[in-house]
Amino acid sequence: MGDLSAGVGPTDEVPSRGLRLITLTLAVACGLTVANLYYAQPLLDLLAKSFHVSQGTAAIVVTATQLGYAIGLALVLPLGDLLENRKLASRTLLGTAVALVVAAFAPGFGVFLAMSVLIGLTSVVAQILVPLAAQLAPPEQRGQFVGKVMSGLLLGILLARTVSSLIAAVWGWRSIFLVSAVLMVATSIALSRVLPRHKPPHTSNYWQLLRSVGHFAKTEPMLRNRAMAQACMFGAFTTFWTAITYELIAAHGLTQVQIGIFALVGAAGAVAAPIAGKVGDLGYGHHTRAVAIIIAIFSMILAGVGAGSIWLLAIAAVLLDLAVQSHQVLSQRDIYGLNPEARARVNTVYMGTVFLFAALCSAISGWLFVNHGWDAVTWFAAGLAAAAALVWTTGHVKQYGRVAPLP
Repeated sequence: MGDLSAGVGPTDEVPSRGLRLITLTLAVACGLTVANLYYAQPLLDLLAKSFHVSQGTAAIVVTATQLGYAIGLALVLPLGDLLENRKLASRTLLGTAVALVVAAFAPGFGVFLAMSVLIGLTSVVAQILVPLAAQLAPPEQRGQFVGKVMSGLLLGILLARTVSSLIAAVWGWRSIFLVSAVLMVATSIALSRVLPRHKPPHTSNYWQLLRSVGHFAKTEPMLRNRAMAQACMFGAFTTFWTAITYELIAAHGLTQVQIGIFALVGAAGAVAAPIAGKVGDLGYGHHTRAVAIIIAIFSMILAGVGAGSIWLLAIAAVLLDLAVQSHQVLSQRDIYGLNPEARARVNTVYMGTVFLFAALCSAISGWLFVNHGWDAVTWFAAGLAAAAALVWTTGHVKQYGRVAPLP
């Protein structure tokens, strides 16, 4: 398979059959990598007991992992516009594997917390691969290809909690980190063998590249709008999933295995990603994002008023995941069309904003549940989704939200 230069059309270098294999590899790699950010969420009660800390303190693990991810988005992701992508991704995953092994054998909470930051930082590989999918895809099908890769990424997010819970129930909470370390090594090998080479055309140095990130944040109103809206949506998502484990144990008496099964229902939301991508390619992304936001608000209200029913909580989880993932795909489809030669840096602004805010919301979620209960958590999440609606309204008024079909 020939090298892919930035200025060459993807279908000229990669046959459709080869592109399907690459897309599948990217989807699986994104899912396995991003799952590292979420393995700890259903294990917070086990971590608290193992390290002899409070539930509120244990919840900081989620914040630390997301904070590490945000740091990686700021410092590592821009390298996707400077270094050869295949080598960058495969080598970074080896660093993830090392951090996972150390976390598995962490003797104390401080070491585990530090490794959580490093795991988050190196798992940014997923966001290096998503823009690569946009680079390889035919322009008129960019939303569909990004949606397919995002389906893998979203399944990784949604299935991570189930896999983590089930493995922890059988072999203990440390085992999931060892399993993931092996998967990271295997993923690194697969990427190095399947992906075509992609060397960006930039000759600037690393510090110039970092400074240019701020330029995109200042000069692209659509980028700011999509980033702020998704930050609110993903804030609602992480608020719900950070606290739901405590609620399921306290109010419904679920075991670790049952929590894993509950988390599995959220995976249904991943089916929305390819569909959302196709809708975006047809030019209806702006209004579909509005529908997604409304669904998110409704889901969190349902999670609050229906907290006594495990079935209503499950429905709320599915609706929230469907809404957040659809909004994500549509937003990324839009921003990747802004500057084809700077997709990694554009993604740095976008995902950096999203995960910094999500890290804050995770910390607030744990505090809210401990001090004010589940109702406070759901109302906070509903308020975040309502804030996304306000951001959408601003974009609608300025008339830069709807993207026409690409030629």
